[in-house]
Amino acid sequence: QIKHATKTFLSLWQVFKSYDCSLMVINPLVVTKSDDVIALDAKINFDDNALFRHEDIQRMRDLSEEEPSEVEADSYNLNYIKLNGYVGCMVNGAGLAMGTMDIIKIHGGEPSNFLDVGGVANADTVAHGFKIILSDSNVKSILINIFGGIVRCDRVAQGVIDALAQIEVTIPIIIRLEGTNAKAASQLLHNSEYNFIVAESLAEAAEKAVQAAKQEN
Repeated sequence: QIKHATKTFLSLWQVFKSYDCSLMVINPLVVTKSDDVIALDAKINFDDNALFRHEDIQRMRDLSEEEPSEVEADSYNLNYIKLNGYVGCMVNGAGLAMGTMDIIKIHGGEPSNFLDVGGVANADTVAHGFKIILSDSNVKSILINIFGGIVRCDRVAQGVIDALAQIEVTIPIIIRLEGTNAKAASQLLHNSEYNFIVAESLAEAAEKAVQAAKQEN
């Protein structure tokens, strides 16, 4: 058994290293009556950031098995996961996105998605984000929660304003911007032609987003 198991474990490591895997799980690993050790089934995850090195793995991707809106978001380098709620979320940073979804639930709402626009919240990125969020007919309000560090708040605010010139959004948009140039961003939003609901804190933003969504229902 040791001889066969050693071959299996070394092969496991070789595949993991050669294909830039993030996870390899053998379950079950079985011992036959003849003392062979066999991987009866396995799960393998590949690091998305390394797929450019593995065209053979990319060719195995079956887009028909994936959520169309998530595939579209990926084409724009947006991190998007569709959920079952009614408050759309547009956030920069995965941690902030998780916190935003949590606080929406604390205030009695249900997030409709996870959308991380990353450090590039310009007009095109925001417009694509709006389009993807609005592809879900269950969405009744959109909460934009941005922390200005990598990207300045005033640039985000201008990106949101410019995006609305490209795509029509008829549901309430609640915005909370904090960090670099937050005051300038707030002034841009107040002076724009659009009826944004501007919040000072995340709790206030979540509460207003949930209320606005329920009123739309």
